[in-house]
Amino acid sequence: MKFGIRKPSLKKKISAKTSIKRQIIHRSGIKMPRGKGWIRNPKKYAYNKVYNKTSINPFRLIKKLFK
Repeated sequence: MKFGIRKPSLKKKISAKTSIKRQIIHRSGIKMPRGKGWIRNPKKYAYNKVYNKTSINPFRLIKKLFK
């Protein structure tokens, strides 16, 4: 588990936005409503919940500094 500031990766960001699996799910309308991810994959939901609370997004940090 990661604690502290995350190291951004442009390659991972682009691949996540352009993945075929994401496009198929998005275009077919099978998306989960916000906050209901635990229905589809509870283990991944729990991991992501802890990860997002213990790590810091550097882009969000910069955005808060210049607000």
